[in-house]
Order: sequence, then C-alpha cells, then structure tokens
Amino acid sequence: MTEMVYGTIPVHTSEPVLPKWWRTIDKWTLSFILILFGFGILLGLAASPPLAAKNGLPPFHYVQRQAIFGGMAMIALFLTSMMTPVMVRRLAVFGFLLALLGLVMLPFFGTDFGKGATRWYSLGFASIQPSEFLKPGFVVVAAWMMAASQEINGPPGRSWSLILTVTIVMFLALQPDFGQASLILFGWMVMYFVAGAPIVLLVVLAMMVVLGGGFAYNSSEHFARRIDGFLSPDVAPTTQLGYASNAIREGGFFGVGVGGGEVKFSLPDAHTDFIIAVAAEEYGLVLVLVIILLYVGVVVRSLWRLMKERDMFIRLAGTGLVAMFGVQAMINMGVAVRLLPAKGMTLPFVSYGGSSLIAMGIAVGMLLAFTRTRPQGEISDIWRGSGK
Repeated sequence: MTEMVYGTIPVHTSEPVLPKWWRTIDKWTLSFILILFGFGILLGLAASPPLAAKNGLPPFHYVQRQAIFGGMAMIALFLTSMMTPVMVRRLAVFGFLLALLGLVMLPFFGTDFGKGATRWYSLGFASIQPSEFLKPGFVVVAAWMMAASQEINGPPGRSWSLILTVTIVMFLALQPDFGQASLILFGWMVMYFVAGAPIVLLVVLAMMVVLGGGFAYNSSEHFARRIDGFLSPDVAPTTQLGYASNAIREGGFFGVGVGGGEVKFSLPDAHTDFIIAVAAEEYGLVLVLVIILLYVGVVVRSLWRLMKERDMFIRLAGTGLVAMFGVQAMINMGVAVRLLPAKGMTLPFVSYGGSSLIAMGIAVGMLLAFTRTRPQGEISDIWRGSGK
C-alpha cells in the first residue's frame, strides 16, 4: 500500500571493491610497474650470487629477500591503490609523522653500515631507512597544504610547505644524504610550480640550492669526495664508476650474454645502485632502452591522467609523486653512465632493497589511487562552463 501511494524506495547498490578497483585503475601504469619488478628479479639472479658467495650465504639469498620485500611492496601497492584520496591523505599524514620522527632520531640510534652516512636503523635481520618512507608522505602532506592555501580564507599553506621542506632537507643534509634531500626539494618545487608559483621565485630557489651545494662541498668531506670524483677527467678503473662504465661499454647493443658479465664480481653495489650496469653488460642497450621506456611510460601516463583531474590536491600530490619517481630513476641511471655524481639512490622496483622497495610500493600505490577514474567532468569543462 505504501509503495502504491509514495512509489518504490530506491535501493542503492554499491559496486564491490575489487571490480570497481579494476575498472578505474590505470592498467597501463600498473602493467609497467609489474614488468619493472620482473626485470628486477631477473637482474637480481645475475647480480646477487657473487655478493652472496663473498658473504658466505646461499647463492640466491639476496634474490629471495628481494622477492620477499618485493611481495610486500606489491601488497602495499595494491592495498594503497584501492583507497580513496581522503584515505590516502590520512595514511600519508600518519606515515609522514612516523618517518619524520625516525629521521630526527637517526643521529642517536642510527647506523651507517660503514658507508659514511647515518641513514639506517639496524634491526639485525633487516634495516630501515626512514627517508624512503618520508618521501611519499611528505609529497601528500605538502600538496594538502598548497591546495588548502588556494581556498577562500585558507591557511598560508605554501609558506608552511616551504618551512617543512627546508626543515626536512636540513635533517637529511646532516646524515649526510644529499641525494634524498635533492629529491625532496625537487618534488616540492614541481608541486609549487604546478600550484602557480611565479618563475622568478623558482629561479631564486634554484640559486639558493646552488649556494647550498657550494656550502656542502666546503663543509662535508663525504659530499666533496663524490663531487671531486665526478668532476675528475679520469675515472680510476678500480672504482665503482670505473667498473660500471666499463661494463656498459662491454655490453654493446645486445650484451655479452646471460651470466657472462664480469661487473657483478667487482661492484659491491651491483645489485643496488649499479644494477643498470649489470643489465647493460649482460643484455645490452636493448634491455636498458626497454627499462627507460617503462619509466617514461609510467610518468607520461600518470601526468596525462592528472591533467584531467579537477581536484587541486589530487593534481598536486599525484604530480609530486610521479615527478620524484621519474627523477629517482633518472638519477640512478645517470650516475651509472657518469652524467651525475654518485648519489647512493636505488632504481625503483629494479634494485635490491627492503625500505626502497616497500616505500616505492606505497608511493606508486598512492599515485595509482590518485589517477583512478572518478565520476567527474574533464578539467576543460571548467573553462567551457566559465565561457573562456
């Protein structure tokens, strides 16, 4: 009787999480990431056994650990990519505060593992590098501040984000970890530019970075040694850069063959910072170009989807995440071919590493969550609606 008078009551059925996730996710970007991880395992099979033998471990010890850490990274990626932007922001704030606390406490409880920079916490069975987990949380928090500043009567979010950036860069410089500091600064500058910062201000900031680099060169022996090694016209053949450069030359277009490379026996970081040298030597320029195209594909696909996004927070956070992802890959490969000074930075999803793999899984999961298809008009609809 009620239905006859008032009509039927509409029933709202929500789409299950997994089908909705699969329908809205950027499948191309997800595929590129999975292929990169597959290449990481493949190259780990070539690069890790010599190091394991030196340390008296089973031949595939590091490959197994990479598979375990990579599995954890993939789980983090999938779970994070299923979140809404609001949930991602909450996760980022919590993770950022936790990682920042870890960064502050490094001088008291951290270790350098004999590498001259206190960046890790040793847990015995593994180590944690707080700066790796700090990066994705920082990007989202800074984007939130910048987006809030554009609201009517909003807070001075841009100034807050600048203060936060400078604080983090100073803590990273104290380790010293100038590579991660430069990534943090670059990510912030990209987001600040997208948020509408004047070019003049960015030029002034770039000049300040140059002056800061000069100060670091004069005050940090660790930093000066790496810059001197980069600027030197001759590369000692027994250094990591020497071994890597020689391996890349030996590889040619098609490589010396699977298992035929020699650089993995000489480079202590062949499975981490210089994994691209192993790829170039054994598989040649062909595989290196494929890997580069995969990174370019992730960056271009993500930026293309973010260009259509109307939510300023999502546009800024997504742009910052993909910019840091692409630049980290570029820096790692640039160091191997001596276009950049050594930074101690991993190749995303390809290099061995627990903290870097899991943190990158979280970061790309956030990026996939931000680039998912949502029920909204195109960004161009705003301009058409306003008559512009």
